[in-house]
Amino acid sequence: MTRIAFILLVHKDPEAVVRQARGLAASGDAVAVHLDARAPAEAWRILQNGLCAEPGVVLVERRRRCGWGGWSLVAATISALRLALARFPDATHFYLLSGDCMAIKSAAHAHELLAREDADWIESVDFFDGGWIKTGMQEERLTRWHLFNERERKGLFYASLGLQRRLGLRRRLPADIRLMIGSQWWCLRRATVEAVLRLLDERPDLRRLFRWSWIPDETLFQTLVRHLVPREEIRSRSPTFLAFTDYGMPASFHDDHHEMLLAQNALFARKISPCATRLRARLSELWASQRRDFPRGGDGRRLHDYLTGRGRIGERYGPRAWEVGGRVGVGRELLLIVAHKRHVAKRLVGMIRQLGDPAVFDYVFDEEGAALPPLGGFERGLAKRSRHPRAMLRVLFEAQDLARLAICIDPCRLDLVQELTEDRTDLRVLEIATRIDDAYLRLHAQRLKLADTDEAGLDLLMPTLRRQFDGESRALGEAGIARHYRLVEGAPAEDNAKALQAFLDIPADTALGIARTPHLFDD
Repeated sequence: MTRIAFILLVHKDPEAVVRQARGLAASGDAVAVHLDARAPAEAWRILQNGLCAEPGVVLVERRRRCGWGGWSLVAATISALRLALARFPDATHFYLLSGDCMAIKSAAHAHELLAREDADWIESVDFFDGGWIKTGMQEERLTRWHLFNERERKGLFYASLGLQRRLGLRRRLPADIRLMIGSQWWCLRRATVEAVLRLLDERPDLRRLFRWSWIPDETLFQTLVRHLVPREEIRSRSPTFLAFTDYGMPASFHDDHHEMLLAQNALFARKISPCATRLRARLSELWASQRRDFPRGGDGRRLHDYLTGRGRIGERYGPRAWEVGGRVGVGRELLLIVAHKRHVAKRLVGMIRQLGDPAVFDYVFDEEGAALPPLGGFERGLAKRSRHPRAMLRVLFEAQDLARLAICIDPCRLDLVQELTEDRTDLRVLEIATRIDDAYLRLHAQRLKLADTDEAGLDLLMPTLRRQFDGESRALGEAGIARHYRLVEGAPAEDNAKALQAFLDIPADTALGIARTPHLFDD
């Protein structure tokens, strides 16, 4: 029978930790809690009072002062593991969690998975050739002595590192161990944990290697498990789902990420925002449920990047600091064609081009391959255009000697629309309102590789994507744009013609001809 002993590393919010530990233990599992020694004495008292009567929960009495990137986190983990091994002799698996982690599957599902797969779940790739480290220090994590914590003693940390570089000092790495790296969040079998701790006791050289390395929680267990366990008994991925921000920090999940999280091929997720009270309540209920139907819904990291790339963090719109500078200028007309279905907007643009005025360009801020004339470098790449969009538009007006210009933009670019309303240009917006059904959303998710082809998994993503699309349309309507017109799929051609006539400033019969274009809204 599977019983998980959760190794819970926490440093704040003791009341939430009490609820978290009780919820995990209520499923018949066990919990060993290590509270950072830097936490206030009151936090320790709350944990003792709240958990001392729980038979499935133990507290690590010898607490460590934990600092990110240092040995202290590994030492705290080892202390909790030793305690859990002694106090829970029937525990079959040991799962490392933080106070910000929550289950995204039921306990019943987790137990069945671990019983079915006789393996250790730990990401473990080659330290030197695996390409796991994307930025910052790489091989020097292990080949230099790290005597100071970078976050607590930054000056000494880099002074020591610089001195070792100048003197050519390098640590000798063990010849019989292949060094590995991976996520610090794992789930290991009992025999594996016992073997790892025994090896550390027998090999002081290994303990010294990781004791004076940088960020050893990403290398010690990953290396020793791969050294001790046959490859076929290792699932080289973390059982905990997490995504990262543009700054390389773990992203926080909010109330509207519920469907996305449940669709991930993982048992827990990190980090759940403390403000996501509804999400936390739903996930707590999920762990206690007997639910077993969890279809896969694609790559959550890719979906998270897609959503935050559209200015979205939860349901908040993130400001873009570089969207400043430059003015389009007074006396110019800028026409924005806003549509979720880009092929419909491009079809309309093709007809507008035939009029000769205004000049029109496709998705210049949304598509890398948008066709643009030479603009002194602005035309070379999407990132460059997006950095200073108003300045780029001004250059486009001047380079083409234009008085009127129309461009297509994605509805997610509400920040740009709002910025342009503050400009002195004559701004008009034409919103193309098309029907967005589940079939289109499925194709959209597959085109962007947000999901695999599993129908149940795709269904699980539909609420997230629909909420995103509906929210963007609603925000555009609430933006208070004075000259906002709508071309609506299914509306009478006469109504759409009025919108086109006002937007483009063209004769009524010309507008009606465009509005009656066959297949204008077709997919």
